[in-house]
Amino acid sequence: MPLSQPAETRRKYYTLEEANRALPLVRVIVEDIVRQHRIVSEMKERMSVVSRSAGRDRRRRQEPDVYAEEVAHSEATLQAERAKLQDYQEELEKLGVELKGPDGLCDFPARRDGRDVYLCWRLGEPEVLFWHEINDGFLGRRSVHEPAHR
Repeated sequence: MPLSQPAETRRKYYTLEEANRALPLVRVIVEDIVRQHRIVSEMKERMSVVSRSAGRDRRRRQEPDVYAEEVAHSEATLQAERAKLQDYQEELEKLGVELKGPDGLCDFPARRDGRDVYLCWRLGEPEVLFWHEINDGFLGRRSVHEPAHR
């Protein structure tokens, strides 16, 4: 007798109606992810600029880095912001929704004509209006009202 997969490892498949019902929560999480991704990216860029400048300063003056404590604090803050981003992403994953990009593109695993497909939604769209084959991605999106076979 085969063992069934634990609930946490079974893939969740969404119907169009289920995806649209989940959308208010998904939208809030994705908004958090997009905002947090922007915060992390901006912090990383600032840290990169500061690190390059501090390194040039130290080499020129051959002195200890007077900003080391501030840089360490900024690195700790960056790590905390990355952890928040990871938490948001995990929250979305628990719903079975796959984030495809930091711009808020998401896929809901679904079944269509007996095949695995994705229902596709992007932050800013009013509801789930598109689907695509597993390997087609965003450029292969088609209306949910279009038949599965081309």
